[in-house]
Amino acid sequence: MYLTKPLLTAAVAIRGAIATPHGEPIQARQANTITVDLSKTYQRMDGFGFSLAFQRANLITNMSDKTKQRELLDLLFNRTTGAGFSIIRNGIGSSPSSNSDWMNTIAPNNPGGPNAEPQYQWDGKDSGQLWVSQQAVNLYGVKTIYANAWSAPGYMKTNGRDTNGGNLCGVPGAQCSSGDWRQAYANYLVAYINFYAEAGVNITHLGFLNEPDYSASYASMQANGNQAADFIKILHPTLETAGLGGQVGITCCDSMGWNNQAGMVSQIRSAGAENMLKAVTSHTYQGGAGGPMSTRAPVWMSEQCDLNGAWTTAWYAYGGAGEGLTWANNIYSAVVNANVSGYLYWEGVQWPNPNTNEKIIRVDNTTNTYEVSRRLWAFANWSRYVRPGAVRVDARGGGNGLRTAAFENEDGTIAVIAISSGGSAADVSVTISRGAKPAAVQAFVSDATRNCESTPATVADDGIISGSVAARSITTFFILPGSESTTR
Repeated sequence: MYLTKPLLTAAVAIRGAIATPHGEPIQARQANTITVDLSKTYQRMDGFGFSLAFQRANLITNMSDKTKQRELLDLLFNRTTGAGFSIIRNGIGSSPSSNSDWMNTIAPNNPGGPNAEPQYQWDGKDSGQLWVSQQAVNLYGVKTIYANAWSAPGYMKTNGRDTNGGNLCGVPGAQCSSGDWRQAYANYLVAYINFYAEAGVNITHLGFLNEPDYSASYASMQANGNQAADFIKILHPTLETAGLGGQVGITCCDSMGWNNQAGMVSQIRSAGAENMLKAVTSHTYQGGAGGPMSTRAPVWMSEQCDLNGAWTTAWYAYGGAGEGLTWANNIYSAVVNANVSGYLYWEGVQWPNPNTNEKIIRVDNTTNTYEVSRRLWAFANWSRYVRPGAVRVDARGGGNGLRTAAFENEDGTIAVIAISSGGSAADVSVTISRGAKPAAVQAFVSDATRNCESTPATVADDGIISGSVAARSITTFFILPGSESTTR
């Protein structure tokens, strides 16, 4: 149940001729009405983010040009000049070294058995992820740090390596001559969390699997829902015993596709472990969301990207998979149609090769240069103004090619998002009824020429907000409610 202002509603409607964002008068267009009802609530938002796994974080951490380094941080986390991301997904290493782009483990050597004392080795860097996380927390106030393991160390698994799948020794159907490593793996994850805590970063979400329905040549570990539930029942009390139960919640299972993850959740529920989850996490490589997932836990789209398309910085060209407008709509589909609470792109930064759209910013450390895709600004229109703890509220109507969503933040501010995929602009007005009269409004637009930039919006004496939604754009109206009540 969500607490919202009682009977507070907002209506967004076309109200005739106003000026374009550039000041020219335009003709009145056919009236559309979008009704936003703040008394009808949906999911609570955890935020928007990206990953820094597989040493991508080092592109920021190791950048020698400190001015450019700060610019990259601002692009990712600054709520005024950047995307304002509020979630970081770090990879928990399992590899015996840092060769290539491997993420090194904190326990590279087999201690001699699952009950032997492990010899942890913490390098204070964690593939560059620790420093970026510290900056995000200390400079930008980021509070959600998702630590996700792709695999347990190889000696804990049925195949003896951290790559090429294999199961954790001891889960049902995965017995090993070396013994049962489930508790040792749970302890290993707790040790990782404690190393971060000692460095001033509190991990809030912990995943022990990544794409468990896929065997990869890189770090990977397989599991079905029953095996996942079996380990959750060990990991949960281990976190409690370590005094981390109030800080860290378990996520599962970052499956390759939405339907795969739904099947795992069903098995976890049947095994009695669903109530031990802080969030359910899914990817989209083997199928996206067709609707909300059946679970009591918040659901995150924890990894999505365009893996194959050639690198592009375009906002809109032909509706390609890597274009900014495409991603504004991707986020909409996940948040509005599938009730997703957290939405994460794959990599925030990556080197030029492969020259694909799996990253948001392309960074070349050899030249201290970077290039930003407009996907970042598609995220900015959501992440800057829909903050962690915001509640999605009902938004209906639209017409004229507009897709709308609305949210009430914990501080009472309201974000109304409108996406136009068509070639025509639309004039809009926002009316808040039976509640606080708007004290002020700001509007921000991302399109082919603007990167989450201010666009005109006004509040009339009667509390009506007027603005415009440009063609093929995403526009966010950020509304500050006043104290004066109105009966409209």
